[in-house]
Amino acid sequence: MTTTTAPRLGTAVARLLILAAALLGTLLAGAAPASAHAALTGSDPRDGAVVATAPKEVNLTFSEQVAMSADSIRVLDPAGRRADTGEIRDLCSGSIVRYGVGLRAGLPDGTYTVAWQTVSADSHPIAGAFTFSIGAPSTTSVALPEQNAGGGIVGALYGIARYLSYAAFAVLVGGAAFVLACWPRGASVRPVQRTVVRAWLTLTVATLAMLLLRSPYTGSGELGDAFDLAGLKSVLETKTGAALTSRLLLLGAAALFVAVLFGSYARRTDPKERKDLAFGLGLGGTVVAAGIAGTWALAEHASTGIQPGIAMPVDILHLLAVAAWLGGLTVLLVALYRAPSVERSAVERFSKVAFGSVLVLAATGLYQSWRQVGSWSALTDTRYGQLLLVKIGLMAVLLGIAWVSRRWTQRLADPTSTEEPTEAEAAQAEAEADEEAEADEALADTASEPDPDPERAAQLARQRAAVATARRKRERDADPERAGLRRSVLTEAAVAVVLLAVTTVLTSTEPGRTEEEAGRAGSAAGSAAVPDRPVDIRLPFDTGGVDGKGVVRLSLDPGRTGANALHVFVERPNGKPLDVPEVKVALTLEAKDVGPLPVAPDRIQTGHWSASGVQIPMAGEWKIQVTVRTSDIDQTTIDKNVKIG
Repeated sequence: MTTTTAPRLGTAVARLLILAAALLGTLLAGAAPASAHAALTGSDPRDGAVVATAPKEVNLTFSEQVAMSADSIRVLDPAGRRADTGEIRDLCSGSIVRYGVGLRAGLPDGTYTVAWQTVSADSHPIAGAFTFSIGAPSTTSVALPEQNAGGGIVGALYGIARYLSYAAFAVLVGGAAFVLACWPRGASVRPVQRTVVRAWLTLTVATLAMLLLRSPYTGSGELGDAFDLAGLKSVLETKTGAALTSRLLLLGAAALFVAVLFGSYARRTDPKERKDLAFGLGLGGTVVAAGIAGTWALAEHASTGIQPGIAMPVDILHLLAVAAWLGGLTVLLVALYRAPSVERSAVERFSKVAFGSVLVLAATGLYQSWRQVGSWSALTDTRYGQLLLVKIGLMAVLLGIAWVSRRWTQRLADPTSTEEPTEAEAAQAEAEADEEAEADEALADTASEPDPDPERAAQLARQRAAVATARRKRERDADPERAGLRRSVLTEAAVAVVLLAVTTVLTSTEPGRTEEEAGRAGSAAGSAAVPDRPVDIRLPFDTGGVDGKGVVRLSLDPGRTGANALHVFVERPNGKPLDVPEVKVALTLEAKDVGPLPVAPDRIQTGHWSASGVQIPMAGEWKIQVTVRTSDIDQTTIDKNVKIG
């Protein structure tokens, strides 16, 4: 007879998994506990700016909509006291997301710290801080917390709950679909029942945990605040709280579905009644599963950004396809190990379901990748893009192993691949069966005799269990094709676990498109002005003489056409004011052949020069030239282009 040998994937797959894990660890090592999906794209005053007089308010601009509370923006003076009024103003206009907080009157000169914390539209907490100075920089006693928003033990627990909820959803939905569509007899198999029920329990517990942890996760970061009723009440009023509550309600409907599937459906014997009930379960189960998947789509990535009306249905399809493939794979693995009598036709049907799921995943994943990444540079230069590449690599590995599983499935489905054993193999099998029968008979005879010795009774129980285990193992390993399928499916499931972890991290990582847009906005902010914001630039210089090195900081307020106030600060390399004999400024709009327009600022104090009523006749990209003279013979001219709207 020709012996069928299962492919030895162990060593190669083990190396591949180790490599994938190492790559994943490298990528995640530098990641924040919960990267944001909204980004701060600008502020007024800007980070590090020095303004001549105290502004009336501080404004923050974000890349997407955020949820603001009364304490979301705090301005602290050099002594750490609140310098703001605590009144958050909504300054949003069209696509511009901007919020401001008023400042108290009569603020003294010095360095002020702006600390902000909020929640982005896709449910992730974001926070940050920057400083600006009034008059001149000073020392500050403000100590900002080192922990990132959404970090610490609360962030870790929240992340674990997120992962468990994704995994449990896949097993719950995919497992039920596997029973209904591929293996109806599995509804009465206890290991399959336990797997699906445990998935329901895990998803319910994880959802409750996320609901309780939500308040400290987006706020204080203190684990004890998980049981704060006021915090829980505020969470329930948010989009994420509504999504989690809806998920719990839908899980109640899912519990009824599971009860009918493993109760009435499993006990039905009439083919017509069983078919009708299967149709009803399939229709109702699809609605419930889509509803649960929608609780992610309505509250996270898909609900914000570009094309949310398309992205949310696509996200639901993506989640359902993941569940059908990976959840069904999990239940198939349980069936292969705990119920070796699973029909070959069931495995073949699941192979077709998995293939269809992969096609849906490819289509929806391609759209989601374009939507979240947006460019080739973001694919390689952003954290999201790098993780996406890891996910694509793991998907390729998973598809390769799935192809091997499909080959084993084809062998299982082909009755000609099963050959009759040789006479020697048949004789050996018969001898093993006789030995096992004799052992069973001996154990049965011994068990029927009263034995007052508890140790002896325990030994007999262990022997009976060992015989039963050996029998199940012999039955399980009797089919080499089935053994090969078990190994390939087990490897497939192991890769799926890592893939699901990467997917979970992706959902809490700033999309590449957003990161690049924020980066471009930040770069533009360094050299360009936005309407209604002052121009703040920093220009290093070196005249070549004694005390000839330093930095010029120039502020043009409000940085738009018409009259502007000009402030020039000349500093040494160590940040201290530098007294120079003369400073001159000129503005040129080269595109329109306007200028240079000379400006002669007046000396206010050491290192501080000012001019009022500086006229900007039209909008455009202006070249600002600053001439600094440090002695009778040492001077230099430095320039920078800025956009003035």
